[in-house]
Amino acid sequence: MKAVILAAGIGSRLGNPYPKCLNKLPYGETLMERQIRILRECGIKEIIAVVGFKKELIMEHMPSIYYKYNPVYYLTNTSKSLLVGLEDIYDDVIMLNGDVVFDKAVLEMAISNERDNKIIVDNKKCGDEEVKYTTDEMGRIKEISKEVIKGEGEAVGINIISKKHIECFKEYLKLCEDNDYFEKAIELAIEEGIEFFPVNIGKNNCMEVDFYNDWEDACNIFIDKGV
Repeated sequence: MKAVILAAGIGSRLGNPYPKCLNKLPYGETLMERQIRILRECGIKEIIAVVGFKKELIMEHMPSIYYKYNPVYYLTNTSKSLLVGLEDIYDDVIMLNGDVVFDKAVLEMAISNERDNKIIVDNKKCGDEEVKYTTDEMGRIKEISKEVIKGEGEAVGINIISKKHIECFKEYLKLCEDNDYFEKAIELAIEEGIEFFPVNIGKNNCMEVDFYNDWEDACNIFIDKGV
């Protein structure tokens, strides 16, 4: 399994003059350093980060992984950055937003789950900005977007695509508009009969950092290196 971290965006809502993934948690690791460490502890050695905004800062800070550049990061959304990241990948892949912070147990649970395509979720009440989802009577993902009404919870920004579906998933990413999130490609895949299943984080910690309040919450939860 390979990993693709999406870290091309500006992250303007936090108001920092540097990429969001370089925010440091209280014990000293940046968001991306924590992601990379946990990925490697889970046996994933080939890690690719898609960068854009002030890419040199990220690359100089974490030189031990591979990088791909989205030159139009300021005009496109995560669907196009993910397409850049998946180029030349033909294996199982775990894709992470660069602003998601999580316990190691979340990744272990996701990898060990026997389903082919998995969406990591948190069954909680969601606001307008969260990516929400619903499931059908078979427990499969039915809808996934920020616009979902009466969602069952939040898709937290960690997903796994199996190698058997990776090539057609790239084609769905190509069909997305420039401003689409990659969840649009998941919805297109579902419409064509490809199954995605939710994997609930349970009592483990996992959250995306979109706003300053999210960052404060993350610093209060992830106060040490933990597990």
